[in-house]
Amino acid sequence: MFKSKLFNSVIVQTLTKMGHTDQIAIGDAGLPIPENVERIDLALTFGVPSFMQVLESVSESMQIEKVLLAEEILKHNPEINRKILRQIKKIEQSQQKIIDIKYVTHEMLKHQTAECKAVIRTGECSPYANIILQSGVIF
Repeated sequence: MFKSKLFNSVIVQTLTKMGHTDQIAIGDAGLPIPENVERIDLALTFGVPSFMQVLESVSESMQIEKVLLAEEILKHNPEINRKILRQIKKIEQSQQKIIDIKYVTHEMLKHQTAECKAVIRTGECSPYANIILQSGVIF
């Protein structure tokens, strides 16, 4: 049996196929997902699972070198932004590497999802709770 905190087999498979600079997105329930990108739909109901639950689980199983966030989160969802930054600090400490944080417009973030290996849809129903994680290397 595979030994990890992350149980979702589709997410695990996607992460194991990722190489340096590949990207995966985690989005709220309303994030549009391009037709050509794998949709990993975890949404069950309002808020379940939460964006942060999914981000915490995925980020602990992935080497991350860069994240993209919508700049609109700063004004419209500062609490989620603070939680994201706390999680990034936690991951930086475990990876012993700095993660580059880049804020772009929400339109640019949505456009970038077309380049992702997959988009994980959560049950989150708060504005701009979306992130793109870029894979780093473990050496």
